[in-house]
Amino acid sequence: MSYFIFVELVIFLFLIVVTRHSYIRTTHFLHVFQQLGYKSPEYWKFIKGNQLGAFVVTAHLFALPLFLLGFFEARFTVTAYALLISIFGMGFFLPTAYIRAERPKKPLVYTPRLKRLFATVIVLYALLVLAGSVPAWQFRILLPDVTILALIWVLADMLTPLFILLAASLMKPVENRIQEGFKHQARQKLAQMRDLRIIGITGSYGKTSVKFMIKTLLEERFSVCFTPGSFNTPMGICKVINSDLQAHHQVLVLEMGARYRGNIKELCEIARPNVAVISNVGKAHLETFGSQQMIAKTKGELLLNAQPDATAVLNSDDSLVMGMEHRQSMRVVPAGLATGIFSVENISYGREGCSFTLTLKETGESAQVTTRLLGEHTIRNLLLAFGVGHHFGLRLQTMALAAARIEPVEHRLELKPAGDITIIDDAFNSNPVGAKNAVDVLAQFTGGRRFIITPGMVELGEEEEAENRAFGRHIGKSGIEGVYLVGPRRTRPIYEGIIEAGYPEAQVKVFETFFDARDYMNETKQPGDVVLLENDLPDVYNES
Repeated sequence: MSYFIFVELVIFLFLIVVTRHSYIRTTHFLHVFQQLGYKSPEYWKFIKGNQLGAFVVTAHLFALPLFLLGFFEARFTVTAYALLISIFGMGFFLPTAYIRAERPKKPLVYTPRLKRLFATVIVLYALLVLAGSVPAWQFRILLPDVTILALIWVLADMLTPLFILLAASLMKPVENRIQEGFKHQARQKLAQMRDLRIIGITGSYGKTSVKFMIKTLLEERFSVCFTPGSFNTPMGICKVINSDLQAHHQVLVLEMGARYRGNIKELCEIARPNVAVISNVGKAHLETFGSQQMIAKTKGELLLNAQPDATAVLNSDDSLVMGMEHRQSMRVVPAGLATGIFSVENISYGREGCSFTLTLKETGESAQVTTRLLGEHTIRNLLLAFGVGHHFGLRLQTMALAAARIEPVEHRLELKPAGDITIIDDAFNSNPVGAKNAVDVLAQFTGGRRFIITPGMVELGEEEEAENRAFGRHIGKSGIEGVYLVGPRRTRPIYEGIIEAGYPEAQVKVFETFFDARDYMNETKQPGDVVLLENDLPDVYNES
């Protein structure tokens, strides 16, 4: 009897090992789902992109010896066969390092939503393995049928990606109800603050930068509450309103993001802006929008759903922005680099940032602006912030002094001294215009070698390959000394564009991961080098 107990313990140990493997696979796919914004369509596209590899991994090859041993089961005793299968299985399922990246750039965050989703996945997994394992004990008195057990547990492990998709579907009504509660709370709070002025900011890119610029300028005179980081979703905005907005705040600055038609309208239904700011219409999220015209319509929802007497501060250099429909009662403040209420002259760049002369055309008032920020598109963003400040009654000189205190937004052309070299961190998800501008900024540096590390651009739909090839040509013509591409398959169009531009092939190196490129840079760097980190895709894109 003790021998049977020993064998059962080995079987249970095998099941524990498989369960551990399933747990690690579950956290991996939850991480993917979280990085994709809990969007089931994007998650399903990721799974389809990986095809069979999403479901079948090295451990599942255990099914092959399990199948072959089945032909010889009669030659073994029940206990010997159970031991053999269990030991073989543990050998296959113990290794897990291949499942996920050793050094994830952004770790899995156990938010309340993720915990609810995780719990649902566990229930689904348990239902399958428990229900499927009943037959294994049905006809055995002392030992279960280890073949049935192994097949059920392996099947459950293989179906992990689908468990998450099913759990998300089951939890959707719950999540919707929770979100509606947060939205209702936010609306009630704003209704009680009648004197609060709300600024809504949207655009294909530059939203976060413009937000921080506006916040810094308005703090010269007002008490300002704003959404931190890239909090630009309904729940991000609700969190700030419900938790951070206080009675003493006079201005609320909200970043409003969109991936689908109607997203901006949904945000305005939570907080209707008194001031609407639109930075541009570019080729971001073309994969979900389909065209720039559809992007323009979605961004234009901000103008149509703002307060009736709202003021719109618009990038007047962007024809799609200026062509957006708006109410006749809305006051429009054009603020662009080529056109608008300001003129800009004497632009210069350096390791300390940039400077220029700003003039308000209406009055002729001028001020010298010096900022740690880089890039022509950054000046355009500043002009939008100056337009908002002017609307709020701030003098030009006051805003110029405030501009000197604006800190670079993290990972957006952020200058970072790193010992004897300089890093230009533009790692936030890039776009065709911003990426090219970043290369132009890098090319303007003198006195040292200039390098770029990039995995290219994503979410550009059918134009992704062409835009990345154009980006490569731009790099190839920039005159910089070295290019480090991350991801051989994904960066192939960039590589081809660089070579088409006549750039020396020997100066282009391709790496599997960002960490490999960074390690090589650290090994070969020289004093005075300037390195641009252009885009840093989430780990999920390393697998596609």
